[in-house]
Amino acid sequence: MIIESKRASFSVEQGLAQILAYMLGNPYIEKPSFGMIATGSEFIFIKLVKGNPLRYALSKGFLMRNPGNELYDVLRILKGLTQLVSA
Repeated sequence: MIIESKRASFSVEQGLAQILAYMLGNPYIEKPSFGMIATGSEFIFIKLVKGNPLRYALSKGFLMRNPGNELYDVLRILKGLTQLVSA
């Protein structure tokens, strides 16, 4: 799991190339890599599957300022990812 943090004035898309480069460095090519870009008020999750071709997928953007505070969804996803890693 790789986390890229940006200042709130940045868009999460500005961290995408950087986090994908970090994820490509994962030596465990048989398992997908997971990442999260956070600005403090916005979060997005990334999954990278190595192969030919490389494939990655992005989650929807989670915003703390949305009604219902999507931070709880972010925490639920992080908890699920920790269970994947420990399995």
